[in-house]
Formats: sequence, C-alpha cells, structure tokens
Amino acid sequence: MVHTSAPAHSGMMAGLSTSGRVTALRSSHHAPHRFFAYGCLALSMSLVGSYVALSKPLVAALPVFLLGWIRFGIGAVAMPHWLKKPPDEPRFTSQTRILVFLESFLGNFMFTICMLYGVSMTSAVSAGVIMASIPAAIALMSWVFLRERIGPRVWAAVACAALGIGLLALSKTEHIGDTAQGLGVNLTHNKAWLGNLLVVGAVLCEASYAVIGKKLTGALGPKRITALINLWGFVLMMPIGLYQALHFDFGAVHPGIWGLLVFYALAASVWTVWLWMTGLKGVPAALGGVFTVMLPISAALVGVFVLGEALSGAQVLAFSIALVGVLLATLPTRQQLKLTNPAKRRSEKI
Repeated sequence: MVHTSAPAHSGMMAGLSTSGRVTALRSSHHAPHRFFAYGCLALSMSLVGSYVALSKPLVAALPVFLLGWIRFGIGAVAMPHWLKKPPDEPRFTSQTRILVFLESFLGNFMFTICMLYGVSMTSAVSAGVIMASIPAAIALMSWVFLRERIGPRVWAAVACAALGIGLLALSKTEHIGDTAQGLGVNLTHNKAWLGNLLVVGAVLCEASYAVIGKKLTGALGPKRITALINLWGFVLMMPIGLYQALHFDFGAVHPGIWGLLVFYALAASVWTVWLWMTGLKGVPAALGGVFTVMLPISAALVGVFVLGEALSGAQVLAFSIALVGVLLATLPTRQQLKLTNPAKRRSEKI
C-alpha cells in the first residue's frame, strides 16, 4: 500500500480530474474516430475474455507469479521499439511517471493477483456476480476523478451490462476445482469471504486501470503506454517469479502449453492494452467501461465453440441484455446526428 501526504494526494487527484490544456491540444488531433474507438474497445475486451477462457491450463501448469513474470518478459521482447520516445511526445512529468507506475501496479500486478487467487478461493458464480460491477465502478471513478459528465443513456448501458453479466454468472455451474488445484491453494469454505474480497479488489483495480489509462492517453501514445506498463509489470513480478522459476521443473510442462503461453503473453501484454488505450483516446472512460461487457461474452463463446461447453437460454438472454447496453451507449444521439448532417444544419440556419 502506498501512503502519500495530503498535499501530494490532493495534487494527484487534481491532476486526474483536470487534463492540462497544452496536453489536450497536443493530443486532440490524434483522437481516433468514434466508431473506430468503439471497435478497438470491443476487440480489446473480447481478446481478454478469450485468453481468460484459454488460460485455465496455464494456471494449472505454472505458478501464478512465474506465469505473470514470463508473460511480461515475452511482452518486453515483443515491443522494445515501442519504448522509444516519439519526437512529438510531451516531456515526462513526475505526475505522468506516477500514473504509469500506478497503471501497471493496479491494472497488471494487483489485478492478476486478486483475480487468480480470488477465483481460486470462492465460487465462479460469486466471482462473476461481483465482476458485473466493473462498468458501474468505472463510471463512478470517471465521474469522481475525471469529472466526466455521465448521461442517462450511459447509466442505462451500465445497468444493462451489470444485469447481463450477473445473469451470465448465475447461469454457470461452479468450476473452481481444477483452477484451485493448479494454484496450489487449500480451498475451504471458510476462505470464501477472502476470495470474494479479493475479487472486489480486482474490480477496483480494473476500474482504476480504465480511469488512469484515460488520463495517460492525453500525455502518451498507446504504444508507449503499453510498453512502459508492461516493463513495470515485469519488474514487479520478478522477485517472486524468479524465486518460483528456480524451484520449478520446466521439463514437466507439455510443449503445447508453451504455444498457448506465447499467445496469452502477446494478447494480454501487447494487443489488448494497445487496443484499449487507442480506444480510450476517442471516448470518455465511463463509456469505455461499458465495453467490459465483451469480456464474459467472449469467454463464454470460446467455452462453447472451442471447449465444447453448452449454451443455455439464460446465457443467451444475458448476452442480449448486455449487447442492448452497448447499443444504448454507442448509438449517436439526436444532437450528434444533427451535428453530422450538413443539410439539416443549413435548413435550420435558413
């Protein structure tokens, strides 16, 4: 836990709530088109759901910290050229350095630990219901720290996302046995409260990741953010990851696991982060949070079409409600249509 003095804390909150005028002017012309941003956000969360579903054998084969350390190491090898400072990038400030560290510490390091260990100690149903609060948590944090105005349609979309993910979670059967064994955790019923608490921590970490990421996109490019937070993740995982590596039998790992590990590392450390940061440049953080609904949807679809799981009627209903929320948040309003219709603007002037 990081403790800061009151002046430093208030200064940092002020920095989160108000973007610098110069930074905003520099970055505004780089913002992607709105629908391109939507596509990046949806694809990012879809990839997250895909590798979460496919990571079950990885968690069973490798210790958590070793898995994370190797993941960040592969990511660092894949994008060293992204670390180079672009000519038009503003100078690094102390606030930017702190935000980059917090983005990696909360969004990479703590989220991984809270989620994997939390799910291992509680039921999948409980974890899924708690994770349904991610869109609402992002909306609230963006309202508090970024001073974003959240309209009724976005709040309705957040409610649809939460309801859809909650129904999806409640429609699943519990399947924590293999994961718990792979994590080496002594799973008992009296640890369920701790597991639920860790999953709540993962929700807060994910919401912080979205809000801090939105602030960073005003100062740094998506590629540079991706490379920097991955490097921090590698450093943070190194002490325990290296210790576990020294006591781990790598020869016992099936060859197919290594191929899956490479996909997991590239998807988790490179592709999803770059897509997410690119999308956030063009939309408010609260609206971006709505797209986290794609995570459980894609995870369930991978389970159906790749892992051979069944799709129930309740799951179809959950998907439909969640997608209605995405449509509510992303379809243009009457005011936006009026602004993009030159003929209508001319007629109004006449």
